[in-house]
Amino acid sequence: MATATPKSRPQVRIKLRIKKGDTVQVITGKDKGKTGEVLRTLPYENRVIVQGVNIRTRHVKPTQEGESGRIVSEEASIHASNVMLYSTAQKVASRVEIVVDKDGNRQRRLKKTGELLD
Repeated sequence: MATATPKSRPQVRIKLRIKKGDTVQVITGKDKGKTGEVLRTLPYENRVIVQGVNIRTRHVKPTQEGESGRIVSEEASIHASNVMLYSTAQKVASRVEIVVDKDGNRQRRLKKTGELLD
């Protein structure tokens, strides 16, 4: 009798227009309206970790004798479609476009303000 083995899905890396260090604004969910810096991108999961957004508390057991347990607050990931790049100068969230100049260099530019990011 053959047993069914689960097939693993192939890892597909999603091309994100959001990079580490960008300032983004949350556009939907419980943290809607909050802004923060992208701490990490997870391109295989299409998610980002934003500073001060989607805070989760974790209870950590003591690992050594005499050590007490503690509660740790940390940022959980949020889907990349739920954030928009944010212009700190104009105080507005905007979509991003890829602009290719005459030399063939690719740059990211905010659609609303025309501000270059790279």
